[in-house]
Amino acid sequence: MSSDKFGTSPDYKRKEQGYRDRALKLYPWVCGRCAREFVYSNLKELTVHHIDHDHTNNPNDGSNWELLCIYCHDNEHAKYTDHAQYKTEVVAGENNHEAATFNPFADLKSMLKK
Repeated sequence: MSSDKFGTSPDYKRKEQGYRDRALKLYPWVCGRCAREFVYSNLKELTVHHIDHDHTNNPNDGSNWELLCIYCHDNEHAKYTDHAQYKTEVVAGENNHEAATFNPFADLKSMLKK
């Protein structure tokens, strides 16, 4: 297995910065799980998660990435720790969570009339 997959190769940080920059250009700055919105001042808290957990799989279209806040990203990877401890089943890339649907601006027009 490549040391890049574990983030230990000498040029990993350079590669990581490359796909992070591309992901931030492709996707809105919103966590894909909790829908927390980010601005430039707190952008460091938004991470790029590899859906198949292979950090060397970085297609140009971003199909293996999703932006997650640091808390949701930690939760995603904690599934594997929980699996080892509680013998649950975890499949890389499996999307068994409810997508965030909250839209803070849904009723903006009526709020502005108040």
